Amino acid sequence: MHSESHEEIISEARKEYKSILDESKQGIYIFLDDVNKICNEKFASMLGYPSANAWEKVTENFPTAFVSEKSQSILIDAYQDAMNNSIASNIKVTWKKNKGGEVNTNVILVPISCKNHSLAMHFVS
Repeated sequence: MHSESHEEIISEARKEYKSILDESKQGIYIFLDDVNKICNEKFASMLGYPSANAWEKVTENFPTAFVSEKSQSILIDAYQDAMNNSIASNIKVTWKKNKGGEVNTNVILVPISCKNHSLAMHFVS
C-alpha cells in the first residue's frame, strides 16, 4: 500500500507540474524517494540518459546512482533542509553521467507539496 501511495503522489506531481517540466530551459527533477521521481528530458539528457523515462526507471540509491561522491553530502543536507525546515537552497552539485564521466551544475532545490506530501523540485543548470 505504501509504495502505491507514493506512485500516486509522483503521478499527481507529474500532472501538476507538467508545464514547468516541459517548458523550462533548465533540467528539472522532482524527488519523492529513490523509486518515485520524475524529470524532464533536459535533465535526462544532461546525465546522458536517452529519455526521462530511462532515468526514472533507475531504482538504486539516488546519491549512489547519480551524484558524485564529493557532492553527495551537500545535496543530502540541502534536501533535508527542504523537507524538515521548508528551506530552499542554491548549491553546486557534480553529477555522474550514465556511461561515465561527470557534469558540474548549479542546483536550486525548492520544497514543494503534492497531495499533502513534501517533495523537492530541483532546477539544474
